[in-house]
Amino acid sequence: MLEEVERWLARRSWSAADRSLDRILAAKRGAGTTVSVVLPALNEEATVGAIVATIRRELMTDAVPLVDELVVLDSGSTDRTAVVAAAAGARVVHRDEVLPRLPALPGKGEVLWRSLLATEGDVVCFVDADLRDFSADFVSGTVGPLLTEPDVHFVKAMYDRPLGEAVGQGGRVTELVARPLLNLHWPQLAGFVQPLGGEYAARRSLLERLPFPVGYGVELGLLVDALHTVGLDALAQVDVGVRKHRHQDGRALGRMAAAIYRTAQLRLARGHLVRPALTQFERTPEGFVPRTYAVDTEERPPMAGIPEYAQRHAA
Repeated sequence: MLEEVERWLARRSWSAADRSLDRILAAKRGAGTTVSVVLPALNEEATVGAIVATIRRELMTDAVPLVDELVVLDSGSTDRTAVVAAAAGARVVHRDEVLPRLPALPGKGEVLWRSLLATEGDVVCFVDADLRDFSADFVSGTVGPLLTEPDVHFVKAMYDRPLGEAVGQGGRVTELVARPLLNLHWPQLAGFVQPLGGEYAARRSLLERLPFPVGYGVELGLLVDALHTVGLDALAQVDVGVRKHRHQDGRALGRMAAAIYRTAQLRLARGHLVRPALTQFERTPEGFVPRTYAVDTEERPPMAGIPEYAQRHAA
């Protein structure tokens, strides 16, 4: 298995600099492929505008028409996220406007799933809306292999994740939970540097066939299910540099870890499930107080089976 991963790393791991924009654009024109970029957002007014502005300025011009559609999918922000995103040039879609017959569930995966019905591109690229010092390489780098390599279907960004000033110390849930799970249960995926990263691109023809965990388990679930659907050689990763973003506190990371573990367990023979809740402790003047949180357990079915989606893409 190690030899297979090493061969995959040599064949399917690239740097964003390995493909020039001219080469990517020529491949896009030649195939007539369209590209949608989706930013799932919840109270990200401080960062979403700069990300949208960078994509529009560098990838949506007459000279560089790489991105055809830029959508911010707002999952119920109470700040000015929608206003800022629209002012920067994105089309803002509110989560509850998509598939209104299905009451929305809380969670990032829910928003990503609904975004398939809110977009049209042959290739869909997801970018988290809390990134700082955003580079357009996060989009062009992950989209590039899908446009130049016909047998690649799913591409993850890889990058360094600093924690404050500490280089390489971000991604704590990845190192403590996701990477051990993948190495133990899906060793073919051991070569992915950032398996939980929120920046990745895939062909719509693949995404519409995958179930979407509604919460934080969505990245792990999509990666594992993509492996079983199209095989390791159809998966790839691209180095896009450094990712700077807002970091969660320890309790939030604990809830994220529980959701990811639950997502993994659902994919391990669909056997006995762990308790779908997590109890954490918070110090108060009266001592430690337990707080119990539900762990995301819901999954949305493949979008291809949703009637509204099937009607839209019947052609």
